[in-house]
Parts: sequence; C-alpha cells; structure tokens
Amino acid sequence: MRILYLDCFSGISGDMALAALVDAGADREYIERELAKLAFEPFSLQWRRVQKKGISALKLDVLTDPDHPPSRHRHYAEIAERIGKAGFNERVQAFSQAIFQKIAAAEAKIHGIPVDKVHFHEVGAIDSIVDVVGISLALDSLNVERIVSSPVPLGSGTVHCSHGIYPVPAPATLEMMRGLPVAPSPHTAELTTPTGAGVISGVVDEFSAGLPPMVVETVGYGAGTRDLPDQPNVLRAVVGREERHLSKWSVPYHYLIHDHRGHGHDHAHDHRRGHDHHNHAHEHHHGHDHHNHAHDHRRGHDHHDHAHEHRH
Repeated sequence: MRILYLDCFSGISGDMALAALVDAGADREYIERELAKLAFEPFSLQWRRVQKKGISALKLDVLTDPDHPPSRHRHYAEIAERIGKAGFNERVQAFSQAIFQKIAAAEAKIHGIPVDKVHFHEVGAIDSIVDVVGISLALDSLNVERIVSSPVPLGSGTVHCSHGIYPVPAPATLEMMRGLPVAPSPHTAELTTPTGAGVISGVVDEFSAGLPPMVVETVGYGAGTRDLPDQPNVLRAVVGREERHLSKWSVPYHYLIHDHRGHGHDHAHDHRRGHDHHNHAHEHHHGHDHHNHAHDHRRGHDHHDHAHEHRH
C-alpha cells in the first residue's frame, strides 16, 4: 500500500503541501496540465528552490495575470460546481471536494449561516483554489492510498484578514481541527492556515507522532513564506510503502556493495536488521469521521553476514 506521511513540525499551508508533494515526486507537468482545466481567471505557477535554515526546499507561488485581476470573494457553491465541471478524475474530484467541504462547514458554523450560503474570502482566492486542486492532483499522481499526519502546530498571536484582526489559530482553522491532535509551538505566528487545516481534516486518515511502519521511497520539502527564528519553516512529505509487519528487512544489494579496487578485493556485506519483540497498537476514537492512530514499533537485531572474496 502506498502511504504518505505529512510531517507538520512547522505547520501546514496549501502552498507548502503542494510544493512538498511535488518535491517528493508528484508529476509537476501532469498537475499543471490538469490545473489548466479550471475555469477561473488566468494564472501560472512559479517553482523555485529556497533555503530554510539549511534545508533546500521547493517554494510555490501562484502568479495571476495583471490584466485580469483575481476575484477574492467566491461562494462555496460556485467553487464546488466549477471543480465538478472541470473533468478531473474521480479521485481528484473526491480529494478536492472533501477539502473544500470541510472549509465550508467550518465557515458556516463560525458565521452562523447554512453551508450553501458560505461566502469565501481568502480561501476563495485563485491561489487557494489552485493549492487545493493541485494537492489533490499530486496525491493522485503519487497514487497515495493512505495518508498519515503528525500532530499539527497551529501557532499563536493575531492575523489580519478581510474581517479585521483575528486570533491565531483563525476561527475556521480551529474549528476544522476539533477532535484532531494539535501540537504546541513557541512561535507567535500563523503556522497552519485554513487551507492547511482543510487538507488535514479533509484527507488525512490517521495521526502518528512519528513515522508509521513503512519503507521510505521519497522525501520532499515544501517551503513556507515566512522565516522562523530557530527552525526551518517547511513541511516534510514522506512517501513509501506501508509495512505493518516489518520484522525483518534486507537492505537492497546495490546499497551494500563496496568495490575496493586498490586491494583487489570485492566485499559484499548483507546486513539484515529486524525488530520482533514489541508490538504496540493504540486506537483512538474522536469526533472527526474515523481516524485510527496506529503505532507499530518493533525493535531487535539480527546478525551480520560478511562474505569476502579475495582475488590474487
């Protein structure tokens, strides 16, 4: 099973998530080609490498056409309808609609109105729509079957929005995180945006404080806009294969070959490391759909076989 782990140690936003998934191997050309189906104002995507406290990360910016200024106010019904008519496949449709539905439900509760009357502001802007649909396309490209997230730091302080000065986390962000694990942070800043909270509440299957049992294949880093004083402001995406019964694993041969040409010896080392004797399973039920938290730790050590071939 293909698994994605979102390591949100510096929070999550829409642009961070999309950049991290592309950095982890999602097909950028496929994403850009499919995004062109959206019937909104013209836009383009700018990708660049940046440094965040020593980590090379991918930064995404959604650029709009100066001759066609973007609309910053859209109703949820309009966004859902246009996504539905864009011709995306079923998985992309499901991911996109799930994220926007979570955001709409949170906004409806905060403002005390029906969901179909929700009038998006910042989240209705073209960059947020591109982020949400782009993330859905990236998940489809990576063929992700299960999504796990770390507990999410939300931040603190205040933020300026269309309604004025709001507390951090923003009301919609906090509403979407009800029943889900959050993490503390010393930073007075908005670490998780409403779009980021929509991704977490809309598509994540379960939560784990550390990497779940898996064979890691690719790792990507998506950069946020601001710089944090003492940690990299990035989201880490880890993609691989789920291994719930990883008691013994042989390292692929090509990682272990050492060719000592100067000595005339070929050394082949086959190291097998396994863990057999601890199996912890924790299942937590809370108010958000169905999230099962599974932690599977296996510790142990096998022996090392060393084969030496001497040629004279």
